[in-house]
Amino acid sequence: MSAKSYDVVIIGGGGAGLTAALYTSRAKLSTLLLEKLAPGGQIALTDMVENYPGFPEGILGPDISMRMEQQAKKYGTEVAYQEVKSLKKAGKGFEVTCAKETYQAGSVILAAGASFRRLGVAGEVELTGKGVSYCATCDGAFFKGKEIVVVGGGDSAMQEGIFLTRFAPKVTVIHRREALRASPILQERAKANERIQFMWNTVVKNVQGAKQVTGLQLEDVKTGAARDFKTDGLFVFIGHDPNSAFLKDFVDLDEHGYVKTDPFLKTSVPGVFAAGEIRAGAVKQLVSACGEGCEAALQAQAFLEH
Repeated sequence: MSAKSYDVVIIGGGGAGLTAALYTSRAKLSTLLLEKLAPGGQIALTDMVENYPGFPEGILGPDISMRMEQQAKKYGTEVAYQEVKSLKKAGKGFEVTCAKETYQAGSVILAAGASFRRLGVAGEVELTGKGVSYCATCDGAFFKGKEIVVVGGGDSAMQEGIFLTRFAPKVTVIHRREALRASPILQERAKANERIQFMWNTVVKNVQGAKQVTGLQLEDVKTGAARDFKTDGLFVFIGHDPNSAFLKDFVDLDEHGYVKTDPFLKTSVPGVFAAGEIRAGAVKQLVSACGEGCEAALQAQAFLEH
């Protein structure tokens, strides 16, 4: 049986991918969106989105994700929850291979985003799901009445740390530097929250516990002094790594694995475009990802027409 063919296959169902799907579908291009987890990507794991235009009171991450998917489907987008294993040229188009299915595409939009970065310390992997988490909205309720640690100093760390104070009476933010990188308004909110305390110039060396997190071994980055710190949970928000392993040797990537594009979101392979967090130089905000999804869709349409 021959693989099913589409004008456009979009890899990734976050803000960039869903916006691209909306535009290609409205342009009457047969569109397949492939997503390995759930619609919305990382935004679906965010508690409250306050900086997306049109929602002055904010909107829950899962809600805006669901709305975006419904809107794309309304205009004909097909959605399949499958992980892409490889991508290659096939005649004038492309072949997109998943675990159980293979699809043909006239053009491809890469919008696979990025995944949470791990600390890479002993005990982290073994205790993931047993006190170690990368998603406050997913796991915060499990820590009601418990004391927890958040590692990171950017917007995500502050947003998630504030959210976790709904459940935990004490949230300790551990940061390897003396100052946060988060936006001023989030810093103000976090520092004004009585349940949040900060530990500066400190890194986690290992996660302690047999069947559940019981504590951390910490190190002062200035003095090298080590000490143990008791905690019931560890939430890690230290950035992301691009979901681009399946693209190695297919399109040009930068030294960090992000997809290189020109100003029109074209990759090194004609007919393949990239948008959102998987793209080198992306701003990593929902509103910019949606804008890039629109641009990538328009570029794919132009490519197919010519």
